[in-house]
Amino acid sequence: MTDTSEAGRSGREPSRPSRRTVIMAGGATAVAVGLGGALAVDASADDDTTADLCYTLTSETVEGPYYIDADEIRQDVTEDQDGIPLTLTLKVIDAETCEPLRNAAVDIWHCNAVGVYSGYEASGSGGGGGGPAPTGIPTGTPTGTPTGAPPSGGPGGPGGGGGHQEPTDDTRYLRGTWRTDQRGHATFRTVFPGWYQGRCVHIHVKVHVDGTWTDAGYEGGHACHTGQLFFAEQAVLLTQEVEPYSTNTTTRTTLDEDTIYPGNGHAGGLLYLSYDRKRVARGVRARLTLGVAPDETHDGG
Repeated sequence: MTDTSEAGRSGREPSRPSRRTVIMAGGATAVAVGLGGALAVDASADDDTTADLCYTLTSETVEGPYYIDADEIRQDVTEDQDGIPLTLTLKVIDAETCEPLRNAAVDIWHCNAVGVYSGYEASGSGGGGGGPAPTGIPTGTPTGTPTGAPPSGGPGGPGGGGGHQEPTDDTRYLRGTWRTDQRGHATFRTVFPGWYQGRCVHIHVKVHVDGTWTDAGYEGGHACHTGQLFFAEQAVLLTQEVEPYSTNTTTRTTLDEDTIYPGNGHAGGLLYLSYDRKRVARGVRARLTLGVAPDETHDGG
């Protein structure tokens, strides 16, 4: 099936505020009454009932080194990975007209519960997104003068910016692409991500438009958004008590310490979360509206 439209844009003259205008739809964080006060919910107006409200552009961030354009067209990306079930619903809208973007391709990818990305299990990056963390402690005195590029780490290293790293294996768990529906929604079933050295808990996301859907996947077009999705500390702290997250001995970077998170709340990718604080292992629901500029290209470079 071929999509030659502008990814569902209405084409009519917008009568709403510009994409730079911020109109808050709720935004307060609350704890819902029920289940003994254990149900944690980010309270906000329902996305589907706020059609007349415009959003800011969602912040662009770096792609990171672990993106693989694998064209795994699927909603359930879990495969055989252990972890807390996570249902992620993203709504993609044109930030200027507030119209939903139909037939856009949404990619997500993230590490597993112990901080490893599929495709990079053999990379041996030591808690930086691929392979197990090293267990030995270096001994002796370093000699000589370092040569070549500095090791990866920080904003330009694993999970941050830097450059793309070639995959080391054929695993593709916790990666997938799905098509937005008439309301701009794309929903994925996955697991709550873990963490690795230098990064807070996050999910990577791309939105592609102006391409063509074929039997083989999504072809052509361009990426109009490359971002990352983030989790509130309260939820992450609860996951640390659940296996296999509890087996991860890597020092965790908090949301406030992270060098990639823009610090601007939901406009910066901070997810709305819903979960039972006493039974978080049963699952978490996450959602966010992504305001994008369909005519622009943001490939995360």
